[in-house]
Amino acid sequence: MSTRETILEVENLKTKFFTEEGVVRAVDGVSFDVRQGEIVGLVGESGAGKSVAVQSIMRLVEEPGAVVGGEVRFKDRLLFGLEDETAGGEGAERRERDEMLTDEEMRQDIRGREIAIIFQDPMESLNPVYTVGSQIEEFIELNRDVTGEEAREIAIETLRDVGIPEVEARYDDYPNQFSGGMRQRVLIAMALACEPSLIIADEPTTALDVTVEAQILDLVDDLQDRYDTSFVWVTHDMGVVAEVCDRVNVMYLGEVVEQATANDLFHETKHPYTRSLLDSLPRPDRTVEELDPIEGVMPEAINPPSGCRFHTRCPEAREVCAAVEPDARQSADGADDHRVACFIDDAFDVGYEESLPIESETGGGFEASLTSGEGESR
Repeated sequence: MSTRETILEVENLKTKFFTEEGVVRAVDGVSFDVRQGEIVGLVGESGAGKSVAVQSIMRLVEEPGAVVGGEVRFKDRLLFGLEDETAGGEGAERRERDEMLTDEEMRQDIRGREIAIIFQDPMESLNPVYTVGSQIEEFIELNRDVTGEEAREIAIETLRDVGIPEVEARYDDYPNQFSGGMRQRVLIAMALACEPSLIIADEPTTALDVTVEAQILDLVDDLQDRYDTSFVWVTHDMGVVAEVCDRVNVMYLGEVVEQATANDLFHETKHPYTRSLLDSLPRPDRTVEELDPIEGVMPEAINPPSGCRFHTRCPEAREVCAAVEPDARQSADGADDHRVACFIDDAFDVGYEESLPIESETGGGFEASLTSGEGESR
């Protein structure tokens, strides 16, 4: 296990969206940590809750959403924390902890200075009516105690670091004059310019072609080595996970179902969902006639299935999976930091005699309508 300092701790984070259709449990008890100088992945299908989780960490969730539970610490400072005023569970009254950072402290001390974010679409982050150079300069002046001339020098040097060619000539160009890959490099430069300890990269290569994506991943790997910056890398692409991540958290329907080093995740896969993600992708080490996609669709977070939330799509589901929600525990034969929320390789008695695979009309253990809500099963 690494002895490097832990800089981010997320514990039992819960975020809900209160809509007319019902309460969406977008993030439901997520816990993970990030150590100095490592890249930690959040991976899963669209709708798993990855982006909402990182927005919750930064306290950027807007109405009708709200972070309703959990604790987030960054370098021993409490970014978010709730405590019960009365005994009880989900319905207990709660209040924000007194030591939690204020909105002003989050804005002045954390966002940009200590934790930066790279979003998926550069054109949504860059203002089209201002030059690229002026936007980076302004960002630096807001978050670092430097003069305008010093900010310009830092901006030019950082753009050069991320591989922007002819920086002085391109400095006064507008975002639309840059290619998609170059705009993404600009966002990386903006994130690095204030020398943050942690960068959150939210699907930053999704809109790029594979050649440019490979260049960006190589760039991030190089910059991470040079600056010893930590990353939280949000993605649905297991290939990207294999390329850049040190440790990985696999999310499904608002929960983390498997945590492991990248090496263990690929070579000692434990959770059926993780295995299904890997089986649905082309791999250079095997030849197949066709891909094996995950059957069915992810249920809605308004009314998630009882028990294990993946059991409605799981080819290895047992009856216990529909009745009991598994806790994330260290894998019986895995490494110290390999944790999985699944009954498949459990060595303990879960209290159910019946552990045979669930019968299915479609075969393979899959039954999309196995549960329709909490406590209901067929």
